[in-house]
Amino acid sequence: MANPEPEISLLPLGAIIQSLTVAGVNIVQGFPTQELYKSHNGPYFGETIGRVANRTKNAKIDSLNGGKSYTLAANNGPNNLHGGIVGWGKRVWEGPKRVGIRNIPGVDGLQGGESVEFTLKSEDGDEGFPGEVLVKVVYTSGTQNVDGNTVTVLGMEYEAELTGGADETVINMTNHSYFNLAGKPTIEGTKVQLCTASYLPVDDSGIPTAGPTTFSKVATDKPFTLGAVDPDIDDCFVVPSTSPSSVPVDTRSQALTKLVSASHPDSGIHLEVLSTEPAFQFYTGKYIDVPAVEGVPARGARSGFCVEPSRFVNAANVDEWKGQVLLKKGEKYGSRTVYRSWKQ
Repeated sequence: MANPEPEISLLPLGAIIQSLTVAGVNIVQGFPTQELYKSHNGPYFGETIGRVANRTKNAKIDSLNGGKSYTLAANNGPNNLHGGIVGWGKRVWEGPKRVGIRNIPGVDGLQGGESVEFTLKSEDGDEGFPGEVLVKVVYTSGTQNVDGNTVTVLGMEYEAELTGGADETVINMTNHSYFNLAGKPTIEGTKVQLCTASYLPVDDSGIPTAGPTTFSKVATDKPFTLGAVDPDIDDCFVVPSTSPSSVPVDTRSQALTKLVSASHPDSGIHLEVLSTEPAFQFYTGKYIDVPAVEGVPARGARSGFCVEPSRFVNAANVDEWKGQVLLKKGEKYGSRTVYRSWKQ
């Protein structure tokens, strides 16, 4: 018998992942209507983040297009966060447009493969960034049969192209879903395994102070459990064997790496996040603060955790890392991420 289609809903606002339901549990935080995302989504639940995910130091790009500097909105202390005040996650995209049945490279035995596309034109000067950019995200859903389990699969592919207004710009896209695998008020009890102990140390405002070093807050070489308060993590981890200066602006030809595996013993639900990206932000949701709205209970600290596959934080302003995010005319930015989830 064919597997049922995965229960996934997407929104034009921010090309948002609104729901990803596994064994009756929506494992991503969200709201029942698009209007509520407009009024209450301070945490960026489910948003497609751009033009540049994470933080840009002093809300400034030091040098692009022959040495010009660009001033951005300082919306996170002194820094620019997630593309600014109205980043791509706050814009209404065109779509979803059905684009047929597709495979997901690196995902064997995919059944289904229904795909939809969202597109957005980001104007020259959008939130201070140079150049007109055409961007799209394609979501592909399906299932796999693995060891007797029906695995729900959601793949996302990002592509951006500089079409005018400048010779260079910077791009770093990700999805900002918050996962909660048991439908409980917090993520307490979730077991997590990261693929790496390498991370970027940061200053008090979240800007890297050096190249990759060893994370010491928790041992990441074995699974660890998220408690009521600790470990409190909001850090950019670096995929093993990454050469920071040789990451291409289009990583889609790279193999998928399993960045994070997570599960909750009470629900039996497992999650894997895989990506072609060289790094990922892992965030345990300390600052979530959303009131109860329209029958949805309030969401507070640690009501979800994030895995944000991406390029290095503030790469635009670090010579050794800049190539990761530097998009020139005639080139394409690209990346791929896959969520796999099932009930054991």
